[in-house]
Amino acid sequence: MSTISSERAPETTAPPRKPFYTNLGFQIVVGLVAGVVLGLIAVAIGPDGEERNWLAGLLYEVGGAYVSLLTLLVVPLVVTAVISSIARLREVTNAARLAVQTLIWFAITALASVIVGIGVGLISSPWLTAGVDAEAAAAPGRVGSWTAFLTGLIPNNIFGLGVRISGDAESGFAASPSFSVLQVLLISILFGIAAVKVGDKAAPFVGFMESALSVIQKVLWWIIRLAPIGTAALIGRAVATYGWSSLASLGTFVAALYIGLFIVWAVVYPAILKFHGLGVREFYRNVWPAISLGFVTRSSMGTMPVTEQVVERNVGVPRQYASFAVPLGATTKMDGCAAVFPALASIFVAQFYGIDLGLTHYLLIAFVAVLGSSATAGTTGATVMLTLTLSTLGLPLEGVGLLLAVEPIVDMGRTALNVTGQALVPAVVAKREGILDEATYSARPQFSA
Repeated sequence: MSTISSERAPETTAPPRKPFYTNLGFQIVVGLVAGVVLGLIAVAIGPDGEERNWLAGLLYEVGGAYVSLLTLLVVPLVVTAVISSIARLREVTNAARLAVQTLIWFAITALASVIVGIGVGLISSPWLTAGVDAEAAAAPGRVGSWTAFLTGLIPNNIFGLGVRISGDAESGFAASPSFSVLQVLLISILFGIAAVKVGDKAAPFVGFMESALSVIQKVLWWIIRLAPIGTAALIGRAVATYGWSSLASLGTFVAALYIGLFIVWAVVYPAILKFHGLGVREFYRNVWPAISLGFVTRSSMGTMPVTEQVVERNVGVPRQYASFAVPLGATTKMDGCAAVFPALASIFVAQFYGIDLGLTHYLLIAFVAVLGSSATAGTTGATVMLTLTLSTLGLPLEGVGLLLAVEPIVDMGRTALNVTGQALVPAVVAKREGILDEATYSARPQFSA
């Protein structure tokens, strides 16, 4: 005769909640505040002759070293993540549909962003160019090209790596390594597809890539834990190096740009999230480490490893999709640099030179914003995008020089918006395709060691 035990199963207790000060997002906020304070102290100390004082020099070196550490992992992370993910692509039945949806939502969010930029430009146009000195006009060293996308797809070598030479004969030349993520992404996709075609013989290769990815992610986490220190150094360097003196003549433009960026960040993106039934507060909480890091580093590429981690581990996007969408977005998805900024800057340049813009011009601005970031993917950047927009509209390229004085100040906000959009689109597409882990999305961020 069987009996039923009356003993109760042991109750499971939730793990103790970690103190708030151990949260990475909180630590980054502390780093931001500390950076502003250190920057102001460096300004108060003043320059040491023609050189930076000791504090400004320290902030500059520490901040630069942290960005270099992040950038160091971009290529190995993209290669291992993309190859291992594509090799397991058979687990994702709608891979082609995911790619198409990603490109469509890149275009939709870019169009919404450029409309905001044009609207803010038209409203602020009576005050936009007040007090701007014409002597600052200068043609840029690099300009955008509609053929850059095609040339950017062709790798220079098997790793997509190169060397950038800077300097002159008098001061000496300096060589620094460079890479095109677009080329690295393309090479990785080709190797991943080849591994799928080879079949069982490629199993050791795929296993090695998956093991290497795990090791790289662990090293990445160690670097990310240094983010509060890097944040303090980078924001302090910005305050000490650039200050706010350049706002005297371009203050209206800077204010208008940040208003436009904020509207996209706080109105357009939340509306898209709400439309898809995703919590706004949860999204920004989940991706905050990447947003804040993008703001202080001014580099979508340097922030890309962090963006991919938060999209996968905090937002709940499957790795097979995140490892494709985030690197692609870091190369071609830039709502701040490629949509809001060129739209507002084009109106600024046209007004400064007394050129009237009509409906056709505004449609061209929107066209360049939607397609231009892809066209300049091989040489992406705000200045390159602005020159592409100005040349398409037939506006003087010398107008770029008028805005260079505030480039570092506005670039912080532009990059933060870029990174937000690069995390938003994978979340939206994953939700639409039914592959988003909504339990992870709604839970407290799991982005930890």
